[in-house]
Amino acid sequence: MEKNFHDAMSNMTRSVLRQYWGYPSFRPLQEDIVDAVVSGRDTLALLPTGGGKSICFQVPAMAMEGVCVVVTPLIALMKDQVAHLVEKGIPAAAIYSGLHPDQVELRYNQAVFGRLKFLYVSPERLQTERFVEAIKRMKVCLLAIDESHCISQWGYDFRPPYLKIAEIRPYIPTTPVLALTATATAKVVDDIQNRLGFKQKNVFQSSFERKNVIYNVYHEPDKFGVLYRKLNAMQEGSAIVYVRNRRKTQVIAEWLASVGISATCYHAGLDSKTRDERQDQWIRGNVKVMVATNAFGMGIDKPDVRLVIHLDLPDSIEAYFQEAGRAGRDLKPAEAFLLVSDTDIKQLEENFQQSFPEIERIKLIYRALGNYLEIPVGTGQGMTYPFDMNDFARNYGFGIREVFSTLHLLEKEGLLVLSESFEEPSKVWIKASREDLYRFQLEYPQFDVLVKYLLRNLPGVLSDFVKFSEETAAQKTGLTVDKVVVMLKKLDSYQFLTYLPRNEKPQIQLMTELLDTRYFGLSKEVYADRKADALARVRAVIDFVNNDQECRSVQLLRYFNEDKARPCGRCDVCVAHADKDLPSSSYEQIRQALLPVLKERPLTVYGAAQVCSDHDEDEVVEAIRWMIDNGVIRKDNNETLYL
Repeated sequence: MEKNFHDAMSNMTRSVLRQYWGYPSFRPLQEDIVDAVVSGRDTLALLPTGGGKSICFQVPAMAMEGVCVVVTPLIALMKDQVAHLVEKGIPAAAIYSGLHPDQVELRYNQAVFGRLKFLYVSPERLQTERFVEAIKRMKVCLLAIDESHCISQWGYDFRPPYLKIAEIRPYIPTTPVLALTATATAKVVDDIQNRLGFKQKNVFQSSFERKNVIYNVYHEPDKFGVLYRKLNAMQEGSAIVYVRNRRKTQVIAEWLASVGISATCYHAGLDSKTRDERQDQWIRGNVKVMVATNAFGMGIDKPDVRLVIHLDLPDSIEAYFQEAGRAGRDLKPAEAFLLVSDTDIKQLEENFQQSFPEIERIKLIYRALGNYLEIPVGTGQGMTYPFDMNDFARNYGFGIREVFSTLHLLEKEGLLVLSESFEEPSKVWIKASREDLYRFQLEYPQFDVLVKYLLRNLPGVLSDFVKFSEETAAQKTGLTVDKVVVMLKKLDSYQFLTYLPRNEKPQIQLMTELLDTRYFGLSKEVYADRKADALARVRAVIDFVNNDQECRSVQLLRYFNEDKARPCGRCDVCVAHADKDLPSSSYEQIRQALLPVLKERPLTVYGAAQVCSDHDEDEVVEAIRWMIDNGVIRKDNNETLYL
């Protein structure tokens, strides 16, 4: 019976994969993860950037009965995945900070009454009573947790709201959990499973090795010269150039354009329309190079990125590995270059110090935040406020970096949540019943032209929030835009409809009431321990860029507890050593004779010696041994050689 059920579910997931995603089969490891999930087992999946993590929860959820609740901290990624699911005809919605209470309530009701297949929520939403009430009434088939390293205090991006995930499991005791992440050390892997209350350990981990990506570190004062040469030599595909601050993205993009290289820039300070337009230009191939801060790239699945170039040092190996991992998702050769100058290490150390302001300075910024948002001490819990970080820093004379760092420390302490800037278009939902509509139009004829426009041009407006353009409404009704807005606000005040004007500002949500700073402090775990962890990560980056004796890929993989990796044979370290340590003067001739044959078929060592019969057999064996040791070719247990 159990085998029959497993076979039926296995066939169903493959059918779903073909029907909705158009893939004939799963990628390696995806199949094992999906099978574990549909069999009801708690599962942790470690898949590298571009490894197809979303398939691992979306496909099994479609084969199971009920709604899949997806926890993710990234609003932009959340909205993007919901849009893709809806395009496929799959009912999905997201709940995050900044939504109107009517929107939130409607989406909860849709999930409770089975009208959604996927409900995406931000982690701070788990702390609300309304979420707990709703999940008790939902039939939840799967709880999927993206970026699950955020639940571990040893993870590089620990977020306190993630700790609430385990608290909701008793309300859905038979629902399996699927935790997903792209980067996690062994310590973090254990911590994730413990904190999520896994019934038994169950980890699927693909190797972090990316055989098609070459990692290089160049110690080079002339970064612009290297940047130009690498980008100019790129014959096809696209590139990403990462820098640390917003101003540099624009400066470098403009310089590249001036020397004939198609480029644009992207950072969180741009309005969402501009960000979307530039991202779309780059994805479509209309622009060759994207110069960006680390705000760019999360959830972007562009297969033909041939180059990722870092002009500044990242804060951690985890961040570098994720960003460099956006190269070569089509499995074709790609390269990552980390360009280092003499001042970069000192700058990285200074950035680390600035990331942990003194406690008194943190208190001062926290008090100023209450004044800026006009929140009295002891109030504000659960409230969301639009927040302009640049305006706040300018008004109170703070540096933008210390404000940013302070807010993130306060976020780690669980006092607030800062969401990224995103565009929320205007929306409207007519709450009046059909019977009330007739009476209302008789009683308030002055609104008749606008109400008729809404009913005739916005399908679904009587049952859900619908995107709405004030400009289009004005054009179609003969009203001015200002008049449309005034009328909508008036109709909202009559409870006839709910009107949500467009919004592009980041949001701050207070998770506690505003505290009196006389009784305020940061815990050891958030401040002292995280400072020590951050310092260890900074030192790991410095060690990586200064280690010119060991293959770059080997160094990176060892950081993620893969100790048996072989040298890639192609990074800056391997190439430098190859030039020094070639086995013989005839090595290059032997290599050129062997590699074309190995492309066509495997060879025994004896067969390789026959191919290179013009050379002494000892020389051939020595060259083969060197190529194996340096990752150029490999040998199996049967002494057979492969490229």
